[in-house]
Amino acid sequence: MTAWTGSEIQWNGSPKLRRDPDRPFCLVGSGTASCKMKRGSFRFRDKLIEKIPLYLAEDGLLKDTAGRAFFSLRVTCGENRITFHFEPAAEDAKRFNRLWFSLPGKRGEHIYGGGEQFTKLDLKGELARIWVREHQSLPSIAKKTLRENLLRSKPDFVEPYHRQQSYYVQPTILSSELYFLHVHGGAHMEFDFRSEEESIFYIHELADFTIGFGKDFEALMENLTQLLGRQPRLPEWAYDGAILGIQGGTRAVEDKLALVEKHGMRVAGVWSQDWQGRRITPVGKQLMWNWHWDSGLYPELDKKIHEMKARGLRFLGYINPFLAIEKELYAYASPRGYCVKDKNGRDYLTRSTTFSSAMVDFTNPEAYAWIKGVIQENMIDFGLSGWMADFGEYLPTDCVLHSGEDPAALHNLWPAIWAGINREAIQERGKLGEIFFFTRAGYTGTGAQSTLMWNGDQYCDWSFDGGMPSVIPAMLSLSCCGFGLSHSDTGGFSVFLHVKRSPELMVRWAEMNAFSPVFRSHEGIRPESNAQFDHPGVIEAYAKLSRIHANLKPYLMAADELNHTRGIPVVRPLFFYYNEKEAWAEQYEYLLGRDILVAPVLTEAAASREGYLPKDEWLHLWTGEAYSGGRHIVPAPLGQPPVFCRKESGFLPGFMKLREA
Repeated sequence: MTAWTGSEIQWNGSPKLRRDPDRPFCLVGSGTASCKMKRGSFRFRDKLIEKIPLYLAEDGLLKDTAGRAFFSLRVTCGENRITFHFEPAAEDAKRFNRLWFSLPGKRGEHIYGGGEQFTKLDLKGELARIWVREHQSLPSIAKKTLRENLLRSKPDFVEPYHRQQSYYVQPTILSSELYFLHVHGGAHMEFDFRSEEESIFYIHELADFTIGFGKDFEALMENLTQLLGRQPRLPEWAYDGAILGIQGGTRAVEDKLALVEKHGMRVAGVWSQDWQGRRITPVGKQLMWNWHWDSGLYPELDKKIHEMKARGLRFLGYINPFLAIEKELYAYASPRGYCVKDKNGRDYLTRSTTFSSAMVDFTNPEAYAWIKGVIQENMIDFGLSGWMADFGEYLPTDCVLHSGEDPAALHNLWPAIWAGINREAIQERGKLGEIFFFTRAGYTGTGAQSTLMWNGDQYCDWSFDGGMPSVIPAMLSLSCCGFGLSHSDTGGFSVFLHVKRSPELMVRWAEMNAFSPVFRSHEGIRPESNAQFDHPGVIEAYAKLSRIHANLKPYLMAADELNHTRGIPVVRPLFFYYNEKEAWAEQYEYLLGRDILVAPVLTEAAASREGYLPKDEWLHLWTGEAYSGGRHIVPAPLGQPPVFCRKESGFLPGFMKLREA
């Protein structure tokens, strides 16, 4: 049971977090902020008007140095968590829209979470900004091109953390001291972990916050996900092999399926993102954002989709919250006021890459119901078994919403609303557990609404700040925030100039993704520049990895069940179970469930990888050789990534058969 003494949080009778009673409990202030968006990237300017320290009095009031009470502090104590709530105690308290509070730090403490982190798992020493935005931008691509072509930077180069952006942020942290903090708010925030003595939280609203505890990380995740929500189980068919990313029409799908069948590939489904049409732009093969079957590109798909399902193959598609302004869905939605407006009352046209589009206004109840109906009628009833629910991070702060709400207050929450629309569409058709969707943008609430995350648009290369290696800290940080089901595009997405997918990269990425919850590929934005799963130098290895993934089905379903019922993620950091210095720092290895350790090969032309094994008894998957804890150089021929199984696992007999796949 948690308790609050006024200077200390106690859990089960033991002190956990103590504050100095002579220091301010918090600071409040007022200010204004301006924000400009360009292609999903945001630039902030914050102007602070006032900042006042408040002290906690014995009567529970928060007072300034002159003794004036502005807020009362209401504390709710539960079994394993405690929530702090601010109630105005004076009329002029309403002017405050800024809050600062801190938690004491400890030497050697590690901090994880804050959403999806692509380059830094342990956030201690960093300043984390909580604002949903596009992960990649044209300036970042230009800098990458300059660095790698002119300055010849190495693939292991990583930009400073403060320059990073993320599709999925969440005001949730996990401490190595076995507590979590979650801030209940949607405003812009900054979490400052640069001091060893304390962590400082700056929030652009007076928000409640909750601190929770657990005896170990499994218990801590169970506590956190009781608060935030958990994902439903994935459909069983999702584990039946590879989900192949195929574009180009019905004939392209049939031809590639016939080819991979000859090579013994296990296929769970086909993901055709251009099922609703495509447009060719200077960037590459992009999609026509009109959420209806393109019968010209995919003739007879209305029949083929059911024929495929009868053969055990599912068909998946794509949707996002935008509407192509050239097409009929926009022509229907616009005159009815279903789109987000600009300040002049016109549809707010948002530019993503080379074209503009309109965004559906989720605050308009009619628009909300309409786009949900589009999903139900044009996708679910048509026969799709799943889809990518893309975007969600582009709500501009200078738009006008139907509800009249401040878009800055809803910006972070927008991805969760979008996920909720997709979830409701499936549930109302009675298809949850049969159909799933995967999202890239997120915030608080996404974990309770979305069925699966994917890690967004990685570069088709080996770079640590945006290519294949960045997927691992991304998955692990999502797990630390309570989203336990994530995966990545096998092979990556972004292609430009010198960045192209080689056969070796495709196989190495497939090695990693075969040992993840979902094994799905992407052709990339320029398919002709990339090696694909059916490339002569790829297809045999890809087929074997698809069989391995399918044979992992009982193990993955057991891990999925644990994620659904207790919130213990499928992909887990090593420190969840091993209190070792290396485990706290390791961000390029992961545990798949409890009993499989995966150390993907992350460098080009490597025949081995040096990795760390925690103190335990491990068996090398491919040879059966026993390994103990410590650092090891492990052979890694193409198609055989360093994968280890815990010797005491109840799944061990099945693991040892994987090499026969």
